[in-house]
Amino acid sequence: MRKLILALGGSLMVAAPVVSADVLGVGANISYWDSDLSGEAGKKNDFVDVENDLDLDNDTNANLSAYFEHPVPVLPNVRLNYTRIEQSGTGELSTEFDLVDVGPVDSDLDLTQFDVTLYYEVLDNWVNMDLGLTARNLDGELTVQQVGGAGSVSQTEVDGVIPMGYLAARFDLPLTGVSVGGEANLISFDGDSVYDYNAYGQYELSLLQLRAGYRQISIDYEDSDDRLDIELGGPFISAGLTF
Repeated sequence: MRKLILALGGSLMVAAPVVSADVLGVGANISYWDSDLSGEAGKKNDFVDVENDLDLDNDTNANLSAYFEHPVPVLPNVRLNYTRIEQSGTGELSTEFDLVDVGPVDSDLDLTQFDVTLYYEVLDNWVNMDLGLTARNLDGELTVQQVGGAGSVSQTEVDGVIPMGYLAARFDLPLTGVSVGGEANLISFDGDSVYDYNAYGQYELSLLQLRAGYRQISIDYEDSDDRLDIELGGPFISAGLTF
């Protein structure tokens, strides 16, 4: 993993003869994401389908982000992003999972992501492009137990800091405040992979920034005997301020 971090950092520096902002820029937004969940969780050699076996419901999840851009050459800009996903459901196991017996079960998924992204502006006109490196703190826990709280309880946990490449692009329609764009964080290494991307339409009016689009997250991550191999996807809306 250390070699991977160095390689990504080196690629970022090679790509960094970049455009710096003319003035200081600060912005923040909050978004609401209606995501559907699919995939499976693993504990040792046992696996369970989170959609069909556990019936984890789609839920609305909040996402917070903020950025800081500056005119200092060489130094990267900074973006922060926080996403929390909470889903619960009552399903039925057809086979034993981690000593939890066959039958009806209650399940809860709690997944949080906190990103620190260092990036450079490659283009800054009606076509905007950013390139950078993200450090993502991923923390997920899936709890499965028999309905009523009787019997064994299974907890699948993954926790790690993951380096990811970052790419963002936006195309502005001059004099209208309308633009379309997309963002992506991604990494694939040694059997693990994480992909997080979105595409959106945007409208700006003075300091107000409104977006609507689609976001998809794919996590295939193993932590010791525990594994999450899940996908979340769905539409989102956001509102923010830029200065």
